[in-house]
Amino acid sequence: MLVKEFVNNLIKNENVLVFSKTFCPYCSATKKLLRNLNCPFKLVELDTFRKGKEIQNYLYDITKQKTVPSTFINGKHIGGNDKLQAMYKKGELLPLIKPYINKPESKL
Repeated sequence: MLVKEFVNNLIKNENVLVFSKTFCPYCSATKKLLRNLNCPFKLVELDTFRKGKEIQNYLYDITKQKTVPSTFINGKHIGGNDKLQAMYKKGELLPLIKPYINKPESKL
């Protein structure tokens, strides 16, 4: 499967999707927030994928965001950890994720 097709399928089919790296503290903060809210998410740890760099380059092409985490909810790019945390503090995150709370998490 091509990187573009792989990423587009995930964005289209996953309710909450996080592209991350295992060593990134901002990624850890995003994952911690979603887990603390009991919100399951599809996790793609780019540094564990053979084509992780290609995936990150494609994410930049479609989002103009160079860094991780890169979070999508319902097919819409939310952004990085700062944006997700700000949405949570403003009360904008919970309405988006409420339908998915307490469902199982999945990892690629």
